[in-house]
Amino acid sequence: MDTTKEVDLSAKAYNCPNCGAELYFDADKHKLACEFCLSEFTIEEIGNTNAEELADTQKSNAAEFCEHMNEYSCPNCGAEIAAEEHTAADICVYCHSPIVLKGKLSGQMKPDKIVPFKFGKEEAEKKFFEFASKKWFVPKDFKSRTHADKIQGVYYPFWVTDADTASTLYADATKVRTWRIGNTEYIETSRFACERAGDIHFEDIVSSAYSQAEKDMLEGILPYPSEALQDFSMPFLSGFQTKKRDIERSELSSEVKQRMDEYAKTLLRNTVRGYASVNVRSTSLNIKQSHWEYSLMPIWMLNYVTPKKTYVYAVNGHTGKIYGELPISFKKLIAAAVGVAVAVAPIAAAIGGIFL
Repeated sequence: MDTTKEVDLSAKAYNCPNCGAELYFDADKHKLACEFCLSEFTIEEIGNTNAEELADTQKSNAAEFCEHMNEYSCPNCGAEIAAEEHTAADICVYCHSPIVLKGKLSGQMKPDKIVPFKFGKEEAEKKFFEFASKKWFVPKDFKSRTHADKIQGVYYPFWVTDADTASTLYADATKVRTWRIGNTEYIETSRFACERAGDIHFEDIVSSAYSQAEKDMLEGILPYPSEALQDFSMPFLSGFQTKKRDIERSELSSEVKQRMDEYAKTLLRNTVRGYASVNVRSTSLNIKQSHWEYSLMPIWMLNYVTPKKTYVYAVNGHTGKIYGELPISFKKLIAAAVGVAVAVAPIAAAIGGIFL
């Protein structure tokens, strides 16, 4: 009995249940596919999903979110900042210049998830100065609490991706056998073609959704524990600034796929054992289904200003991990070098005397 179901796709537009982008029909796979989050669905899975209803729901959520958010702009450095309407977001987190209200936030989709701040400003200060006190060659005032008033809590945007994949690895491997007969040694090298394949699920791949210029800083304070992610709620934003995302998931799809491919290559390579050598020829990764969530992560920001440069530090608002470039006190560095030279001189003279 032929149980194949036929569905008329010509009368409707369909949107991806995961990200809302428009789906297209992949004739080779006989599935509806999303070119943005790379998800795939059978016609039966999509069912009677109405694209217009989904779009209306998303617009309604975004409008409600934007209604309670104000947008600010720094006239000095140009930073764009968003803050919940009851937050006094009057100082730029980067250059500490006064910022001006532009009006209600517009055009930003409501976040799906959030990691709330786990500790407050006082604890953030404590963690930073504990970190600073352990550094030998930083300027003396770097360890002073006079900079504490420059600490600001900010939510930064990230994309969090889950995916089900099928991965394959092809490799060339060798085994070597050595034996001796009389005075002659024999070496036999056997060559093998190895193939490994498996389904791999990736959970919570986190990518920065804000400014490539700050990518190192934002990814430098990762990770955030998966269990800390919660459904987004507006009250979490009260008292904190929020950075607007400026990187969409479509711009990150290839990067995330490449990261998954590297992880998969490592996992599959580690299953090839018992050989003298292994050379990976190629790998392939097929994303069967993926899910993207726009998420906000907490960071305490601190600026250290010198006449020549402003140093920016980020403190993970959940784990306390710190990222930033340290200023160097050349006076301390020279003093330490002189101290080492003085300590080594008598030893060098004694050793020199032995060989005279």
